[in-house]
Amino acid sequence: MKVLILSTGTGEGHNSAGKAVQEQFQKRGISCEMEDVLAFASEKAASYGKRIYVWSTVKATKVFKGAYRAGKAITSARRKSPVYYANALYAEKLYRYIVDNGYDTVVMPHLFPAEALTYMLRKHECRPDIHTYFVGTDYTCIPFTEETEADYYFIAHEELLAEYIKKGIPKEKLIPTGIPVSDRFRNLPSREEARRALEMEPEGHCILIMTGSMGYGKIEALVRLLVSHMEEKDGIYILGGSNEKLKTRLREAYQGNERVCVLDYTNRTAEYLAAADLLFTKPGGLTSTEAAVAGIPLAHTRPIPGCEDCNQAFYNSHGLSVSADSERQLVEMAMDLLARPEECVRMTERQHQVINGNAAEDICEFILRQSTC
Repeated sequence: MKVLILSTGTGEGHNSAGKAVQEQFQKRGISCEMEDVLAFASEKAASYGKRIYVWSTVKATKVFKGAYRAGKAITSARRKSPVYYANALYAEKLYRYIVDNGYDTVVMPHLFPAEALTYMLRKHECRPDIHTYFVGTDYTCIPFTEETEADYYFIAHEELLAEYIKKGIPKEKLIPTGIPVSDRFRNLPSREEARRALEMEPEGHCILIMTGSMGYGKIEALVRLLVSHMEEKDGIYILGGSNEKLKTRLREAYQGNERVCVLDYTNRTAEYLAAADLLFTKPGGLTSTEAAVAGIPLAHTRPIPGCEDCNQAFYNSHGLSVSADSERQLVEMAMDLLARPEECVRMTERQHQVINGNAAEDICEFILRQSTC
């Protein structure tokens, strides 16, 4: 068995989900590589695609929202979308890579490779020796999923079965495992151990803000409001992603304020979650799942229009997070939650009841069972 995971960096959640599945295969000694699918369309095309995604979500949300709604309206299994044909352009090169390197199992935590492989396997009259698996990374069936033809679809929750079936995905192909996250989010150090390791103050509340890889949302207004509500020993830690301008503005605004710490990219996110009492983050499917698996009270900031609206609605409906229409209202709700430790405990208990922290392992085991059939 030789596994290839195909993703791309339009938002790091897809890559993180892929790495979580890769981690499980490698633990079992199974050959598993991960590639950026847009690299097969040339480096220039990959870079351009990522830049357009960042622009549409951070700078032009109305455009993104309109495109998302249009996608939901026009796509069908009978008439393929421009997204399908765009990904078909590099499908032959991808096919040759899979065949030449002897991959028999392809896992896809992103729509783009699922579109390309659908085109590829149709053109080559279906290869029964190449098995394909789509991994949903949001709490909804995203537009254009229905025009793909994977062998199986791992989806975020059993409550989404009806939505996927309505879109035309056969029920027998749907496996509600949950969204895969790395083992490190379910094997956390204690709060005290994490704070020592991160050289934090042992006392006071630790409030963590994750802006996403692009730094989306009205973070400066959020931080300003939080500072006004902070007690003397409280601290705010901001994981600012790759938005250098945002991080620079925040550092300038809070220069000399030791209670506001703006961090660059870090691979210690799980430790920061373990150390924190409360997390503010936009409702990305992967980040929200990591937080729920870690068991941390969660406040959702403004969603990127589209699938993140659905993620937020799912979490709110199950009492897994709080959200509001304005930063001021959100901070008030979050501070009220933080002031009630018993409600924080109840929220984390609900998170563990609703969200499957073993999804990556379950996906790996399912694929291994299929390989022996």
